[in-house]
Amino acid sequence: MSTAQGRLRIAIQKSGRLADRSLDLIRDAGLKWVKGHNELLYRVENYPIDLIRVRDDDIPTFVADGVCDLGIVGENVLEEGRNGGPNAEVVMPLGFGRCTLKLATLPGIDWQGPQSLQGQRIATSYPNILKRYLAGEGVKADVVLMRGAVEVAPRMKLATGICDLVSTGATLEANGLVARDTVFESQAVLIKSPTPPEAELADLLDSIMERMSGVIASSGAKYVMMNAPRSALDDIIAILPGAGSPTIMPLAGRDDAVALHAVCQEAVFWETLEKLKAVGASAILVLPIEKMM
Repeated sequence: MSTAQGRLRIAIQKSGRLADRSLDLIRDAGLKWVKGHNELLYRVENYPIDLIRVRDDDIPTFVADGVCDLGIVGENVLEEGRNGGPNAEVVMPLGFGRCTLKLATLPGIDWQGPQSLQGQRIATSYPNILKRYLAGEGVKADVVLMRGAVEVAPRMKLATGICDLVSTGATLEANGLVARDTVFESQAVLIKSPTPPEAELADLLDSIMERMSGVIASSGAKYVMMNAPRSALDDIIAILPGAGSPTIMPLAGRDDAVALHAVCQEAVFWETLEKLKAVGASAILVLPIEKMM
C-alpha cells in the first residue's frame, strides 16, 4: 500500500512541460490542491490526497514501488525506465504533452533508413528505447549517452546521428539537423501502482481515475444541436465527426423534421457546419462540454 497511511498519493512532474498540465487535470477532476510548506508536497483540501512533485524520471519508480498510487508521466520516460522488475500499469493516455523521439543526422548523409547508421555512433538521452529500436531494425551501432545538448553531437564530431525528442523541429533546424525516422511516439499517460491502496481508499482511487477519464473525454468534445429533415438523417450522422448514436426528438408541429443532439469527440470545424447546412440542417448550435462521464 502507499506509504502515506490514510491518504492517496499522486506523483507529478515538479517542473517541465507536463507540470502545469498535470495540475490542470487534477484541478479539473475536482481536487482542490494547495501548496504545502515545500515544493515537494501539495495537499488536496477536499479529499485525503497528496500530490508529490518530483523529477519526471522518478515518477515511474515511485508508482511501481507503491510510494505513490497514481502518477502522470510522459510515455517516453516510462518506456525508458522499464526493466525486469515490477512496472506501473498504464491506466489511460491523457492526450497532452505529445512529442516524438526521432533519429536525426546532418543533411549530407545519404539516408536509406536506420541501416544508414550501421556501425556508427548515435548520441541520445534515451539509450534503452534506442537500443530496443535498433535491435528491432537489425542495426548494430554505438549508443552514446548524453544528459543534455544532444543536438550538438554531430557538429562536435561526437556522433553521426542523434536520437532525441522533437516537438516542433525548431531545435533540430537550429543545429543544422534533419529529422529522419521515428523511434517512439509519446504523450502523457496516467499510471497506477501494482500495489493496491488501503481498502478504505480503493473507492476514492477508482473515482479519481474515472473523473480524469471524464475530463480527457470532454477535452475538445462538443455538444451539437440542430434541426434536421428526417430524410437527411443518414447524411447528417455521417458528417458529424466522432459522434456516437445521436438523440433524435420530434419537433412540435413538424412531421418531416426532428431535433438532433449529438456529442462529437472530434473537432467541429466551420466546414463541418457548412456540410450540415448543405444537406438541410438548420439552427445548428455547437457548445463546449465542461464535464462528461
